[in-house]
Amino acid sequence: MSHVNVGAGLADPSISRELLEYSQRGLRRDMVPRDPSGQGLVRIRGRDLLDFSSNDYLGLSRHQALREGAAQALENYGAGAGASRLMSGDLTLHHELEGALSRHFGGLSVLLFGCGYLANIGIIPALCSSRDLVLADRYVHASMIDGILLSRASFHRFRHNDVGHLEDLLSARRGRYRRTLVVVESLYSMDGDCAPLAEIIETSKRHGAMLLVDEAHAVGVLGPQGRGLVPPSLAKDVDVMVGTFGKAFGGYGAFAVTNKEMKAFLVNRARSFIFSTALPPAVLGADLASVQLMETLDEPRMHVAYIAQLLRSSLRERSFSVIGDTHIVPVIVGDVQKALDLSSHLEHEGFFARSVRPPTVPKGTARIRFSITADHREEDIQRLIRAMEHVNTASILGL
Repeated sequence: MSHVNVGAGLADPSISRELLEYSQRGLRRDMVPRDPSGQGLVRIRGRDLLDFSSNDYLGLSRHQALREGAAQALENYGAGAGASRLMSGDLTLHHELEGALSRHFGGLSVLLFGCGYLANIGIIPALCSSRDLVLADRYVHASMIDGILLSRASFHRFRHNDVGHLEDLLSARRGRYRRTLVVVESLYSMDGDCAPLAEIIETSKRHGAMLLVDEAHAVGVLGPQGRGLVPPSLAKDVDVMVGTFGKAFGGYGAFAVTNKEMKAFLVNRARSFIFSTALPPAVLGADLASVQLMETLDEPRMHVAYIAQLLRSSLRERSFSVIGDTHIVPVIVGDVQKALDLSSHLEHEGFFARSVRPPTVPKGTARIRFSITADHREEDIQRLIRAMEHVNTASILGL
């Protein structure tokens, strides 16, 4: 009887060559194990570092209310949902969470998904097929691009935040297709800038196009009581708004805010909803506690805005190339190796701030993306500024 070698030799040789190429170009990604270590700190490689790479914008992931919510749900329901929601996994807790979100978002309907990626690769192909057209901002998230590709719809990108270009594409192409879907983010996670949503909503509506707005990095931390950047008066004109629990809400999972009819449609057509095991009870309990806290968190939201502006203005005063105007503060470095060197320098100085490189961002725009959270204090920003001032001495950026 022959034996199969299950070791490293099984991979196609081209896999090893591609990995080597990623390493040589400075584009290989590796995971870095970490443990929480106090307010705004992570323990990495035996050291406590100030974390500037987290999306836990309000610092809720370790909040006592979320812990208690998770523990109570675990005690009452057990560890797992046991099935998809259309089989036997549809727990009362799922409906309680959707109801709480509905109230938070002014009475619109809500449907839960496993995560933001599953939401986008489920919703877009549910709405569009080869008979349809999708127009997407050039900088939309990879999950939205994958959803568009899965849909097999005709696909065109418009220039980033350029409503005039969107208008031109709609005028030229809308009439050729059964449906047209416009896809944008409210806050772009790699640039830290916001979409002109009121104009996009008006333009899409005027041309009879559906609109999907991904609010992953905005909900919780931006807008009235953390409801995101879609203007409340225009919320009913957005066909689907996608939000996540894994960032400012401090938990896990995602949700679509929409109307009653669209929710029913997605329940029947979104494959990532239909064929996925439902979110587990402990996750639901934590998420529900987070939603219940949202209306009480104006002070942390204002703190995040203040600290972000302090960092942004301080870096600009020192001639760093800083873009955006939110709690995401990207510093454009350009060269991949310089971005890696800057990240290593900051880790040596006591900060965890990972580099962002192509293909996540366009070629020639490698960067450090500082994510500001409610755990950051003014003295943390002053320390970070001092560390950034030393990069020229260390011959990293050559500014």
